[in-house]
Amino acid sequence: MKTDRRVFAVDIVCVLASLYISLLLKFDFNIPGKDLQFFKLSIVPVLILIIGFNKIFKLYRSIWKYASIKELFSIVYSISLANVAFVIYSYLVSYILFKSAYYRFPFTVHIIFWLLCIITLGGIRIIYRISEQKKGENKQCDNNVNILIVGAGDAGALLVKEISKHSELKYYIVGLIDDDSSKKDKIINGIKVLGGRDKIISICQQEAVEEIIITMPSADFKTKTEILNICKKTKCKLKTIPGIYEIVDEKVNISELRDVNIEDLLGRDPVKLSTEDIDKYIKGKTILVTGGGGSIGSELCRQIAKFNPEKLIVLDIYENNAYDLQMELNYEFPQLNKEFIIASVRDIDRLKEIFENHKPDVVFHAAAHKHVPLMENNPAEAIKNNVIGTYNVVKCSHEAGVKRFVQISTDKAVNPTNIMGATKRFCELIIQAFDTISDTEYVAVRFGNVLGSNGSVIPLFKKQIAHGGPVTVMHPDINRFFMTIPEAAQLVIQAGGMAKGGEIFVLDMGEPVKIVDLARGLITLSGLEPDVDIKIEFIGLRPGEKLYEELLMDEVALTSTSHNKIYVEKPIGNDIDFIEKSIEDFKNVVGRDKEAVFALMEEKVPTYKRKMN
Repeated sequence: MKTDRRVFAVDIVCVLASLYISLLLKFDFNIPGKDLQFFKLSIVPVLILIIGFNKIFKLYRSIWKYASIKELFSIVYSISLANVAFVIYSYLVSYILFKSAYYRFPFTVHIIFWLLCIITLGGIRIIYRISEQKKGENKQCDNNVNILIVGAGDAGALLVKEISKHSELKYYIVGLIDDDSSKKDKIINGIKVLGGRDKIISICQQEAVEEIIITMPSADFKTKTEILNICKKTKCKLKTIPGIYEIVDEKVNISELRDVNIEDLLGRDPVKLSTEDIDKYIKGKTILVTGGGGSIGSELCRQIAKFNPEKLIVLDIYENNAYDLQMELNYEFPQLNKEFIIASVRDIDRLKEIFENHKPDVVFHAAAHKHVPLMENNPAEAIKNNVIGTYNVVKCSHEAGVKRFVQISTDKAVNPTNIMGATKRFCELIIQAFDTISDTEYVAVRFGNVLGSNGSVIPLFKKQIAHGGPVTVMHPDINRFFMTIPEAAQLVIQAGGMAKGGEIFVLDMGEPVKIVDLARGLITLSGLEPDVDIKIEFIGLRPGEKLYEELLMDEVALTSTSHNKIYVEKPIGNDIDFIEKSIEDFKNVVGRDKEAVFALMEEKVPTYKRKMN
């Protein structure tokens, strides 16, 4: 309110001064009496007109310290329309009130008045903006944090401007870095471009840089990775902006900066979702997600909700996860028709009731036990949940006439060396067998480890670093394929859109990543030095683990799909009688000792070779 009154007062003074000066200039500083009299008659009307149009163009809602070219254009539009209205007012006064054409200003006065109003109203705002920026300009003080900004493009320039508005952050920008040689030694918003990436390490040492902010949202992944690897050598804290959308409409905000995550070093470009085929099978349909409260299942639900299903049914055995997701979806998608069901995939009677009541069109099956060492110690539970549970959901889908069924699989299903991977491979056999006898289109999606999912290595490493180490790695040579949670969910949804029946879809996940490299990267990103501040300890392979994961069956050729990162393993016909007989065998063995379970699994999954540690 105080700001509005001050703006009003300044505008009133500027408008009246501009009109009076216009008369002085027109009449060589000797204003005729009748023109002076008309000036007095015009004071209230001209103020009403200009203040009124200023309000229409929302000039009194702007904050002066952020005044911009857009606001200057608004002033031009407002003053121009107000002047037109003022001319009309002049004629009305002349002809209606005084029956004369004399009581109006010459057009020269209106032109000068228009120009002076723009200069004074716009100039005052620009001067105020400059003075405010001077107060918060980039100053080096003893308690300031020295920062280096990598990227002198639009995002970098906007970030410099944003930092200058927040003097309370105590940031001192030592300079900008950009590989574009034409920008070297140029000044961007008062900050000098010091050179290319080859200068990062030396500048950080010379200027005692504490933080590096990377502002390259549109750079390719290879470039980003190279820059990050250089920045990691400086031991500075690294931050970045999330994505290209942050520079749309100049939306680069301090609040959007985040620490560089291990996901930024994934080793490949993120997989992007192609929505072309997705609307056809999700929009307006009833979708069931089993294991919907888990890491992958919950992200599936978030992604599915964006495609406007008729109804989303979330099934999970763990009520806390289901409740958390329910609260989130209620907030993010309040209009979405959704239902949360607490049930186990092991309970065939409960599943039949659910399928009969809700009649889902599409089923995403994410419910499973997935932790390798735990399942090695509890193989019967892996059989009950992964094999028999999957069979139950597959059979109910067949009997209920579900249109599509998407099975979540894993790279551990390829030539498995542990019981968890073997159960997931048998699940692939189940869906391929049912595809041969059912109208339901059954497919599986196979991908690697998911960064940040429950029980994955990254959360474990973060906890170990927070406690001062050591960070435990199984073996110096162990590697894995990695993807992010959103990528995993998007791949599953994408595969469902491509399904014809019986396929196993495989993501091109790039090169596998060494776990020890992830550990070192995460320690470095935490501002610490591997093997100095935080020790890395090799503890040996866990039961059932192997050094190298495989995404593909070696003997099976893959074919490409319409998505450049997704390939498909050709369907292999499987005997439904074999599956039915195997399920009975599994049910009979779960009450016996572990060795009987392992032996039966080796019989049912020929590629399973139990690894004895």
